[in-house]
Amino acid sequence: MNIIVTGASRGIGYQTALAFAMEPGNKVIVISRNEEKLKLLRQECLDAYPGAKLHIIPFDLENLAGIETELTEMIREHIDSLDILINNAGFLVNSPAESINLQESERMLKINLLAPLALIRSLMPLLENSTRAHVVNIGSMAGVQGGKKFPGLSLYSASKAGVHALTECLAEEYRERGICFNALALGAVQTEMLAEAFPGLEAPLQASEMANYIHDFALKGNRYYNGKILPVTLSTP
Repeated sequence: MNIIVTGASRGIGYQTALAFAMEPGNKVIVISRNEEKLKLLRQECLDAYPGAKLHIIPFDLENLAGIETELTEMIREHIDSLDILINNAGFLVNSPAESINLQESERMLKINLLAPLALIRSLMPLLENSTRAHVVNIGSMAGVQGGKKFPGLSLYSASKAGVHALTECLAEEYRERGICFNALALGAVQTEMLAEAFPGLEAPLQASEMANYIHDFALKGNRYYNGKILPVTLSTP
């Protein structure tokens, strides 16, 4: 299988890519702006499984125009079809609405919402070349309508709500082409991003535990779901 995981330099993305790369027959492409951490991921894969096929692509997903040109070209050097796309990359700033700056706001919207859309658009020909394409967008309980909300997460929550709506719409647009879209609305997971946003908070799940769930869902979830926003949480945030 051919798999792409964004935001793979740390946390859930790192562990999810590791889970896929450990399986014979998989070719995994990992994307992050942090090249050094991607190299560490590749080395960890090869140390554990010398046959691992993991390709690193250092790229900043905030560069929306570059996604549909240079990033797509680099991806096409490795694969001509795509079975699983996991849009995991995310950016979070915990700040009151009146004090968050415009640059941080734009970055959250670009990375959390617009980059997944740009990547899906640019990779559509590869997804159509698969017989079982599944796009898994990583959402958040913060963006679930009616769910508990927290001060300081207004724009982050809005961006993730956008991811959820985008997932539902794309599932309808591409239903006839056999491409499934689902979103996992994650609760609190012990990651660097959570620790940065909520210092001292201890989440009930480790990144590796959530990664195992995402791995299994990406492989099998499209047999049962399409266009769904599925809460995956023990607690929020």
